[in-house]
Amino acid sequence: MEFKHYSVLLKESVDALSVKSGGVYVDGTMGGGGHSFEILRRGAGKLIGIDQDHEAIFASRKRLECFGDKLVAVNSNFSGIKNILQDLGIDEIDGAVLDLGVSSYQLDNAERGFSYMHNAPLDMRMNRSSQLNAYEVINEYTESELTRIFYEYGEEKWSKRIAQFITDRRSKAKIETTGELADIVKAAIPKKARQDGGHPAKRVFQAVRIEVNGELKILQRAIEDFIDVLKPGGVLSIITFHSLEDRIVKQTFARLAQGCTCPKSFPVCVCGTKPKVKLVMRKPVLPSERELSENSRSKSAKLRAAMKL
Repeated sequence: MEFKHYSVLLKESVDALSVKSGGVYVDGTMGGGGHSFEILRRGAGKLIGIDQDHEAIFASRKRLECFGDKLVAVNSNFSGIKNILQDLGIDEIDGAVLDLGVSSYQLDNAERGFSYMHNAPLDMRMNRSSQLNAYEVINEYTESELTRIFYEYGEEKWSKRIAQFITDRRSKAKIETTGELADIVKAAIPKKARQDGGHPAKRVFQAVRIEVNGELKILQRAIEDFIDVLKPGGVLSIITFHSLEDRIVKQTFARLAQGCTCPKSFPVCVCGTKPKVKLVMRKPVLPSERELSENSRSKSAKLRAAMKL
């Protein structure tokens, strides 16, 4: 199927970069190339597009071929930004954007196993060469490990009960598909609790996807690394899609913008810590009503941005 991805908060995230003519920019989660296209269209001299999905790299190269050698596509994870730039002989960049959402292509392509709406083999790997997949998580993790990831990564209050249902079911036969997993989760959550809205398996699928791809483990360090490679005045725009990601981005930006860490009772600063960034916006930018009407999947999106001092 065609690689499609609606670039959420496209204008707002690229506006925050204040793209300079001839500047060097990074799209750390290139996906279908929407943000990359907009950055290049506004005059960037070079765009390093990073994605761990081979199919995203192929689709984006095709979409952006009109920009010639201004695009450098890299099949990797954005967490390796320092090594990626070093390999390219680039010391600093003028700005970067990270869209942390799953692409529409990955959700709608049943065989990728990301969605509870399509019955498919359990997979959920953004990088299809990765060893860990959803099948292994669901069938090999202990009941306590499943409980932990459902609670921590999915904020699922029925995490223990769902983990119990999964381990009971797999003791009889391996759980092979997304449909089976969705049915088990639905059975585990009491009917009254399922009336709160949304698909009952949504939080569990989110948790498993985060575990498979190590999404939260890399985020804080990656933010710090991106700030390190920005030129003074350069901006990092980050779009998140759930509270766990947003909390990490918010807290990391706040810490980097804080500077002095001395106790408030100290009359003068003795730590000498200087702020590294300035927040571009105090509150996150949310999708407009128009965007929400065009793409319902953008409803949980939040944009935060920070400028390097």
